[in-house]
Amino acid sequence: MTACAIEGGTAGAATTADPGPEESGEPEEPVGAESAGLEGTARPERAAWPEGAAEAEGAAGPEGAAGAAPAGPAAPWAGAPRAPGTFTLTADGAYGARLTAAPGAPGEQRAWYPERWTLDGPEPYAVPLPLHQPEEPDAQVVPLADGRVLIRRRVADRQMFSLLYPTGPATGELTLGAVECDGMTLLPPSPDGSSVYGLSAGDHSSLLWLVAGGAFGPELVAEIPGHCSGGVWLDRAGRMLALDRQLPGGGPVKAVAVDLERNGEVTPLLQIAPSSDDRLLLADPDSGLLLIRSDAPGHDRLGWGVLGSCLPVRFPECLRPADVAVTPFAVQPGQMLMPESCAVALRIDGAAGSWVGIWRPQGRRLHQLAAPEGWSAGAGYWSRDGVLHLPYANAATPCAVARIEAPGDDGPLPETGGTDGTDGDASGTEPSGAVTPPVVCKPVPLGQAPLHRTASPD
Repeated sequence: MTACAIEGGTAGAATTADPGPEESGEPEEPVGAESAGLEGTARPERAAWPEGAAEAEGAAGPEGAAGAAPAGPAAPWAGAPRAPGTFTLTADGAYGARLTAAPGAPGEQRAWYPERWTLDGPEPYAVPLPLHQPEEPDAQVVPLADGRVLIRRRVADRQMFSLLYPTGPATGELTLGAVECDGMTLLPPSPDGSSVYGLSAGDHSSLLWLVAGGAFGPELVAEIPGHCSGGVWLDRAGRMLALDRQLPGGGPVKAVAVDLERNGEVTPLLQIAPSSDDRLLLADPDSGLLLIRSDAPGHDRLGWGVLGSCLPVRFPECLRPADVAVTPFAVQPGQMLMPESCAVALRIDGAAGSWVGIWRPQGRRLHQLAAPEGWSAGAGYWSRDGVLHLPYANAATPCAVARIEAPGDDGPLPETGGTDGTDGDASGTEPSGAVTPPVVCKPVPLGQAPLHRTASPD
């Protein structure tokens, strides 16, 4: 594996490493047949369902129509139950899953159950997956490409895993097994559509588990020195996984690449400056576009680079609007060898609530749009032709998807300054460092990439 330096004028340089089946109907029987359950891992009894709560919210079928979101920020739907987790999508956007609350009177304690959304048909619809007792708020769900939903439950000092699927009017459950550990976080679904990994992080080492998709239940894949977090896929095969790691004893946080086909071999991925915290937030395997958060410019900034490139990491001014937090959540796929043309969707959180930002590296401007009422903030996916899909549910629509076409970047750009204080040129560009004559860059072996050589920001 080779690497190139990604250099930023004022920030030093960054080193980067190169890096399913569709469901035809609702499965009546579990796919992949045998349970790998462990003895003594039965779920303890918890509170019973409230009367009538088994009729899940959003079970009315495919009645959610898609619509466009109006311009300008909007506050979230005030009547929506507050989900304890997030809305998780498969890598292709065909299915989504979340924990949602059963209907109840205002102020009444709500019972949580999993819900699967089907998003690849002409109209989206939700399928409730309640069992004989409600779920705990700290349960986590992840959809698979075949329509089943993986659920992680914490029971005492164990993490238990099952696959849920609709079977007639009821919910089927296939027990996969358990892992003895205090805490675990499920990573984003693998691009292969059938595998799900969990990360159990400790101060001195972190354990990476294959919790769904293995032959015999949960399998330990790798033990990685240091405290790991994050989780971003770098390829379409589900082999290269990026994690943010802090070595034992402290020090800066650096993104590393984990090769799952080489027993979890770890190689450096980002090294913008020796003492900077460099985290990877998103990656697009088609174009190589990387969305990075780093304090290398002197304070925490959102920037972008290209996997395996020797061009600089840039920290655009337009990605740090005042008094809000900006977090990327989706990148337009299919833009082969054209990272600058990828549309990026961003979640913007401010005093008014959460709304949507759309930005392209080549456009150098942040478009701010209203989110649909009841949007699962931070959830969404792009089509290859540049349409952003945002799942939402509100009092009028139990399951729907808003579609937003990426706005164009035509028209004059305002003159803005770069991260080093220099002004943009007459075209309104936003350099991330001082403009210097271009230098010749060539790929170098991983670990030998220069850290202080500068390159042209363009």
